[in-house]
This record gives sequence, structure tokens and C-alpha cells, in this order.
Amino acid sequence: MASRIPAPRPSRPVGTVTRGTTSPNRLRRMDRWIAATHAGALRRSADPVAVDLGYGASPWTAVELLGRLRRVRPDTEVVGIEIDPERVAAAGPYSRPGLEFAHGGFEVPLPDRGRAGGDRRPDLIRAANVLRQYDESQVQGVWERLCTRLAPGGLLVEGTCDEIGRRHVWVALGPEGPRTVTFATRLGSLSRPSDLAERLPKALIHRNVPGEPVHAFLQDFDRAWAAAAPFADFGARQRWIRSVRSIGGQWPLTDGPSRWRQGEVTVRWDALAPRTAR
Repeated sequence: MASRIPAPRPSRPVGTVTRGTTSPNRLRRMDRWIAATHAGALRRSADPVAVDLGYGASPWTAVELLGRLRRVRPDTEVVGIEIDPERVAAAGPYSRPGLEFAHGGFEVPLPDRGRAGGDRRPDLIRAANVLRQYDESQVQGVWERLCTRLAPGGLLVEGTCDEIGRRHVWVALGPEGPRTVTFATRLGSLSRPSDLAERLPKALIHRNVPGEPVHAFLQDFDRAWAAAAPFADFGARQRWIRSVRSIGGQWPLTDGPSRWRQGEVTVRWDALAPRTAR
């Protein structure tokens, strides 16, 4: 994803209103991963600010993100951004020092705090369950627009989860483009790893077909899960860890046992990226 000069800020929000479905604690897996893997960048930031993009009909996810990031950096601020002005108005009572809500979309407007000479840029943009209603052909353009809004060293996390956050898959991107794909689940709810396919983000969900890397990965993961069946006697966590260790010889994993124990595994994006354009 080549760097480029950002386009002028549009006068109207960019994007489409989502269904707005949300619930407390839905994004806990994504938040915990962000707090663990992006902690160093947040601690180094001169102006730690995170965006919850498209938080939905209720602002629970923005409130929870603030609490989780402040354990890492106590002065972190969170801005919830919604394209539906009625949702922004409804979130108003939840505002507090360090948490506010703004009307906007993929242009990611942030309060400038009276700064002269430029936009304020977020260290983190979290966009969960936002692109699911878009066409696959639109994803790259949205990613590029959002990445141009990041601060140096910033992180965009875009993905999809089920209604109560048991199964979640997300892509992590930096200003240069996509880096990794993370699969995360409540292990007790899993019959096999490919159950997570239904929660693949828009860039990958239509690629779970023979001939595409993400399909091959999930097939290999299922085979490793089946081979690790004897470890189920020690619990689903031990079976997951054994399965992940097995596929680590075939696929470029970027994490280790401390994350695997959480029911996660992260793979380099270039290993799972779509093989053909559509």
C-alpha cells in the first residue's frame, strides 16, 4: 500500500450507515489483543488517541476500549465516530474526560484540541463489523483511506465477530498496509477451527474456496485439530495449542504460546492474501 498525500477532508462523512448491532463485551478479544500487542506504541505516543469507528447504536464498545487501553496508558483518549448523527446524539450522555463522540465516517475526523498546522491523527483505529455490508472490491480503498489517517507507528484493526464475541477474525494494518490476520475464539464453543470462516473479514470471506490461501490454511488447521484430538482430554486450550504448534511448521505465525493460550493465532497477511483479483 504505497504512501500518498491524503486527499482533502470531504465536507460530508464518507461511508454508509451500518445496522448498528452491538452489545457489551462483544469486542473484548480484539481489545485485549490490541492492548497486548500495541502497548509499546501507545506508551511512546506524544498524543495517545484511539478511534472506535462505527461503534453502532449504543456506545458500549467505545466505553470498554477506553478502559482497556487506559490500563496500558492512563492518559489515552478514545473518540467514537459514527456516520449516523442520531447515534452520536444518543452517545452524548456517556461522554467523559478522555471519551467523546463525533459525527463522521472513513475520513476519521478528530477534535484538533486547538492545535495549529495540521490534523490530529490517531494511534489506533478499530473498525469492527463495519465493512461487512460493503463489496469486497471496496475494501482496499477503505483500508487505504483509513491508513492515511494513522499517526506514524499507528495501527488499524478491521474485522468481524459474532453477536456475543465468541468468534472473531481481524486484519491488522499499519500505514504501509496489511500486516497480519488474527483468529480468536472462545475455545469451548469451537468444534473445529474452520468454524471461524463465517467471521472472516470482508477481504477474505469470499476467498474461503479451493485455490485460495485462506482456504488452505483453514483446511490445514482442521487437520491439525483432528490429529490433536487426544489432547482434548487435557482441555480445549491444550488441543488448540498443540494444533497451532503443528501448523507453525507450514504457515508463518507471528505470535507464540502466550497468545495461543487465549484462543488466538496470528498469521502474516501475505500468506493468506487473496491470490486473484475479482
